[in-house]
Amino acid sequence: MILIPSSSILQNSISILHQVPEGHIGVYWRGGALLKTVTDPGFHLKLPMITHFEPIQVTLQTDLVRDIPCGTKGGVMINFEKIEVVNRLHKDYVYETLRDYGVQYDNTWIYDKIHHEINQFCSAHSLQQVYIDMFDQIDEKMKDALQSDCTRYAPGIEILSVRVTKPSIPESIRRNFEQMEEERTKVLIAIEKQRVAEKEAETQKKIAISEAQKHAQVSMIQMEQKLAEKDSARRQEEIANEMYRAREKSLADASFYQSMKEAEANKLKLTSQFLELKFIEAITNNTKIFFGNKLPNMILDQRLLGNFFQDMVRKGTLEV
Repeated sequence: MILIPSSSILQNSISILHQVPEGHIGVYWRGGALLKTVTDPGFHLKLPMITHFEPIQVTLQTDLVRDIPCGTKGGVMINFEKIEVVNRLHKDYVYETLRDYGVQYDNTWIYDKIHHEINQFCSAHSLQQVYIDMFDQIDEKMKDALQSDCTRYAPGIEILSVRVTKPSIPESIRRNFEQMEEERTKVLIAIEKQRVAEKEAETQKKIAISEAQKHAQVSMIQMEQKLAEKDSARRQEEIANEMYRAREKSLADASFYQSMKEAEANKLKLTSQFLELKFIEAITNNTKIFFGNKLPNMILDQRLLGNFFQDMVRKGTLEV
């Protein structure tokens, strides 16, 4: 019977068959010297008591750093209870990283490094800056600081993110901060109420201006409509007057033309023969003709009467 100790280190040393879990690679030491040979997940064989085996995680892992005390620029001691660092070791750099820093490489470049960087940050800033003003920047500053040194000295380590929890501060200072925060909240509430009141007043003003503009536009439209109606009526009246004036002018011109033509015709008719004709027609239209030595109230032109009788003789209507 062979007794196998329960220690995992001894088991890794004396066992022949070993298993590399998923997300890890197998790394081997022979006689204390790190071998360049690495194995993938699965079952593998090694020389017992001569070759030592360790599984190294190459997937994402979270290192939790607890209780980090630090002093601020003003001398106040605070404590970061928990800082989480998400990191990953690249498979291609496993040999170099373990050769230089050992299996517990994260103690050097994560646990110890985060203590150092937090203390550096606190010593350069006041409590107000660390606890309130710049607290939202600590995550990125820690990530950049860790990654910068890892890239320079341990390029196989990739820092993906850092999550820093709120530090604990002395109770008296914490109460002061809480009171300050309450007062700041009251001020913000008052400012917000004032802003809301200003917005409401501005809204009412805009509504009043909009209503006034609407009424003004309606009044202007109505006035323009009335002016358009009056202008249309005026134009209709002008057109009617123009038509009446044109008609009257046409009638006057026609009457004038008729009078002119009648005058010209009368002027052409104004001859001795026409006058004699008219005289004779006037006499012949009388129903009574008196002959005698005395004809009262009647004056006859002997020339006209003679012409009349001569004309009757020529026609044979009067015997001499």
